[in-house]
Amino acid sequence: MNAHLPHPVPEPLPSLSTDATASPDGRHHVVIVGGGFGGVRAARALAGKPVRVTLIDKRNIHLFQPLLYQVATASLSPAEIAFPIRSMVARQPNVRVLLAEATGIDLDRHVVALEDGEIAYDSLILAAGARSGYFGRSDWEAVAPGLKTLEDAEVIRDRVLRAFEMAEREPDPVRRRELLTFVIIGGGPTGVEMAGAIGELAHQTLLKEYRSIDPAGARIVLVDSGAQILKGYPDRLVRAATEALKRLGVEVLPHSRVTALEPGAVTLGDVCIRAENVIWAAGVEAVPITRTLGVPLSFGGRVPVNPDLTLEGHPDVMAIGDVAAFIGPDGQPLPGVAQVAMQQGELAAKNILRQMRGEPTLAFHYRDKGMLATIGRNRAIADIGPLHLSGFPAWAIWALVHIATLIGRRNRLTVMLQWMWSYVTRGRGARIIREARTPVPLQEGLRGPQRDGDPVAYRSPLPRAKGPVASAARQECRLPGPDQSPAFTVDDEATRSTGGAGRVCRDGRGRPAACQVSTRRTANAATPITPSAESIVPVLQPRSGRGSSTAYDV
Repeated sequence: MNAHLPHPVPEPLPSLSTDATASPDGRHHVVIVGGGFGGVRAARALAGKPVRVTLIDKRNIHLFQPLLYQVATASLSPAEIAFPIRSMVARQPNVRVLLAEATGIDLDRHVVALEDGEIAYDSLILAAGARSGYFGRSDWEAVAPGLKTLEDAEVIRDRVLRAFEMAEREPDPVRRRELLTFVIIGGGPTGVEMAGAIGELAHQTLLKEYRSIDPAGARIVLVDSGAQILKGYPDRLVRAATEALKRLGVEVLPHSRVTALEPGAVTLGDVCIRAENVIWAAGVEAVPITRTLGVPLSFGGRVPVNPDLTLEGHPDVMAIGDVAAFIGPDGQPLPGVAQVAMQQGELAAKNILRQMRGEPTLAFHYRDKGMLATIGRNRAIADIGPLHLSGFPAWAIWALVHIATLIGRRNRLTVMLQWMWSYVTRGRGARIIREARTPVPLQEGLRGPQRDGDPVAYRSPLPRAKGPVASAARQECRLPGPDQSPAFTVDDEATRSTGGAGRVCRDGRGRPAACQVSTRRTANAATPITPSAESIVPVLQPRSGRGSSTAYDV
């Protein structure tokens, strides 16, 4: 019935042809690449000004990255920290949003290349953000996903939640320990918040929901190559954060540089930790579009900028946020936080307007509003000028600041209500695993004959790992030596449990193996031996336990 109602005539689309002109209607054309904190702030600062703005982003949402870790740990749903970019600038008729990926920039021709064409500019604000950086080891990304996008958060959430599900059905206590070991690489705010959130998940949310495992027995390890976590925070706050993490069962390992990553193992020098879940929070790098500028790049692929945020020799191009290498008055690069990007976005817009009026541009001066980090319920640290707070006061400030800075009244209300519900119930309402995996087959004899279509749950719960099983599982495994031959160690306690049948060894990955020898002698658990290939046999066998449970010796 409304099919014949008239529709408003839209503005002509910006030209995507190779001979595009920047300003077909005579207005100064500002192109902003990136809809993050800096890009959106710049677009809003140009509202009502005599310019035509085109905001380009490959996603249609503005993502509130400070709460991304809560999506990764099932506290919040993705929609609660994302807001449509179009809605944010809907009341700015001089701003057009394009869903497209910028693939390159031609500084000489003043055009931004897209996947399906190019768009010309009079002024360009490059605010494309950053991605996880692996220091030249791109092969590590598949093992240890970073946390920069919603897709990253959902991958991590799937892995974390699935680990508990797989451990519930895993009969091998050593393998179960691997599944319930979480290693977070990087001791900055992201790594600390992630470690604390996983600690809360294991020790509070999931505590009474499983029958075969004790979620509180999960091992959570936070490693950092520096002397302490949370670099840049006052020592008192670092100590408070470290203690809060320890109360959540998190092991903090400073002075620990990752030298190798592979599925199931994290190598720290000559020691490795067997873990099925590894999360990368150790660093970021600028997105690849910066390499198309043809200018020398700084650390992490960032673009060196002048004090007024322009590129040297290109006053019509400005770089802000994570793509800009801006050195502060202390000689150190500014932190990659939202406040830096937003303040730079505002100044970039002001400087473009000043250039149009023929006025000199202004230099950027960062106004530090403080640093916040949370370590779970009632635990946070706040470094705000002369105030150095920890515990509940810092946590309350952290919550208020994040609620206030969220985009959209609906998001602010839903996040506040979700946090209130979680605070009272200690529950998490976004525990979604997106896809099913092939069930772990049950071993014959654990619950009788297994037929197609039978349920996969155990008849009775497995016990919590105790004694030699638990102590061995807590030990770091050692990798093969330079000759690549397996290094074996004797496990004394497990050897005694065999009743003289033979030594129990652990191979280079820490997996249980028996070293059958003709003579039995006492050996230290760390004493290396090299048995012949014929003498190495698996020794994981069920033994009688209390009640109807099944226990295992290794």
